[in-house]
Amino acid sequence: MSSPKRSIHVVAGVITDARGRVLLNRRTEHSDLAGLWEFPGGKREPGESSEQALARELHEELGIEADVGDWLMDVPQCYPDKDLVLEVRHIRSWKGTPRGREGQAITWVAPEKLGRYSMPPADLPVVAALRQPDRYLITPPPADDDSDQLRWNEQLRRALADGHQRIQLRLPPDHPRRVALCEAVIRGHRRAGQWLLNRDIDLARTLGVGVHLGAEQLATLQERPLPADQLVAASCHDLAQLRAAQQLGCDFVVLGPVQATASHPGADPMGWERFAELRAQVALPIYALGGLGPDDIVTARRHGAQGIAAIRGLWPA
Repeated sequence: MSSPKRSIHVVAGVITDARGRVLLNRRTEHSDLAGLWEFPGGKREPGESSEQALARELHEELGIEADVGDWLMDVPQCYPDKDLVLEVRHIRSWKGTPRGREGQAITWVAPEKLGRYSMPPADLPVVAALRQPDRYLITPPPADDDSDQLRWNEQLRRALADGHQRIQLRLPPDHPRRVALCEAVIRGHRRAGQWLLNRDIDLARTLGVGVHLGAEQLATLQERPLPADQLVAASCHDLAQLRAAQQLGCDFVVLGPVQATASHPGADPMGWERFAELRAQVALPIYALGGLGPDDIVTARRHGAQGIAAIRGLWPA
């Protein structure tokens, strides 16, 4: 009879230097996941607060006295021998010179190069949280009349002015001006954000932007449909789809519905507990979807999400 899996709470710190570089630890050859790079930290012991545990671990590992700052996110992650929650905190400041006191290598990495380092599954969503937007705007389709399209264009400009950086152009295949609208938006606002087209791989390839795959497309594609410099995302509703998206090499996914939503009135909401259970099975950045808005971002990150994806919750009224 196999032993029950351990449940472990680990606290890790994001330490940045004056140049904005992030400190990584390399796991030693005698540890689990040897050779992988991770954010420094360790297990929280009984009776310790997260701040106390992280300060102790950073002193033991790096020889520094750390001032533990703001919380970033929690990442639930299932491993073969344990269920882990990785709590991540920013480090405001520290005293001393970081060095590998336990024989581990350390390195300072520019944020844009963090993706080049092999990391444990729990650390990968943290990299995304540090580098990528915490909200993913999905546009509603404009009606096929000039006045509504003018209003839609103005709302899109307001969304960009509000700081939205990652946007899916969600126009249905039968919209009579779909291609012309997508071309006009990309031509006029290419550098204003990260653009993805809903389901249309060929048009995304032609325009040099990303694609957001429907869940049904995950079952038919055998390889990543776009090169690495064009984003590939997907809609997921269960574990099989999450694993298919990860196998395909998607950059991120949306998972839901978490709560009841008007856009999918017949869907059964999964709730935050189930969202976290699914999140723990893969290493992808995941946006929570379904009846959510900016006020839900903290809750989403408490359950391992990159942030939230929404139409009504993010589209300017």
